[in-house]
Amino acid sequence: MNQPEPYPIGAPDRAALERLRAVFLNGTGAERDYWQSEADLAAYDATFAQRIGWKWDHVLGELERRGWQPPPGPVLDWGCGSGVAARAWLDRWGRERVSEVWFCDRSPLAVRFAASRAREKYPGLAVAEGVPDAPGTVLLSHVLTELDAAATEAVLGVASRAVAVVWVEPGTYEASWRLIRLRERLRGGFHVVAPCTHEAGCGLLAPGLEAHWCHHFAAPPPAVFTDPFWGRFARWIGVDLRSLPVSYLVLDRRPPPPLPVGTVRVIGRPRVYKAHAAALACDAAGVAEVALHQRDLPAVFRAWRKGVCPGWQVWEQAGGRVQRVVAWPGATASDEEVGGAPA
Repeated sequence: MNQPEPYPIGAPDRAALERLRAVFLNGTGAERDYWQSEADLAAYDATFAQRIGWKWDHVLGELERRGWQPPPGPVLDWGCGSGVAARAWLDRWGRERVSEVWFCDRSPLAVRFAASRAREKYPGLAVAEGVPDAPGTVLLSHVLTELDAAATEAVLGVASRAVAVVWVEPGTYEASWRLIRLRERLRGGFHVVAPCTHEAGCGLLAPGLEAHWCHHFAAPPPAVFTDPFWGRFARWIGVDLRSLPVSYLVLDRRPPPPLPVGTVRVIGRPRVYKAHAAALACDAAGVAEVALHQRDLPAVFRAWRKGVCPGWQVWEQAGGRVQRVVAWPGATASDEEVGGAPA
């Protein structure tokens, strides 16, 4: 039997991480406040929260490429935990458009920890605890599995008072479908910014698509794979550092920047075969599987085979077959070369 690896001095509390991991996996987080001490939050913030932060980096990067900018005003991190969502937000957008950051959680310990970390990282930042009367932006992160019916209605009430809502969840089947149903309830009062290419009803609600779900994949920072701590963490806790599935929803009362004609959203990852690939794609016409053949678009096929397949792309297609790929929203010159066709 292999002996357990020694726990490095100064590393997060492994026992706390294992207890928290059990709570997250068995779904008992909705039953009670699981933060027992500030040490719990510190251990979580250094590990699990970082993985959530990488998902936020992915989502906010997509919004930036989409051409979207957050509204000015207060930002509310609802169900804040250790506050990683708000910090990712400030890292991406800066403080210029943020009048103050509010933290709200059922755990007073978590609220104090999140507020303290924010003040420490951003000296002079206006920080408050609770819920503002009129939040500019509401951030929600990995909360759905801990919301009962009453709590869901409460958070929808908060979201309905906001200018924008950015909601990030695990990319699981269950979380995705709960988010889809909430999208349908909220979209009447908001414009749908992302990940969708349209503001109509979700295409996955069409009969015959029940086995699918709306999810995407974030990438961790490359340095993670050369950091000995993260390798030990992955083995201890049993997580795959490469796999960061995410489902998300972004709503805004302001009209979003228009998307180019032909923009589609790739759901999940393409399935790549010997001479063709198949992808599930969403646009205003609905969700359908399309094929991309190597002989039609060899550069794109090679990119997909290597795992390079941006979520938003602009296609010309006919009969369920991609004929041409042009630059997707926010593409760089090198991206266009990978796309295999000029914009």
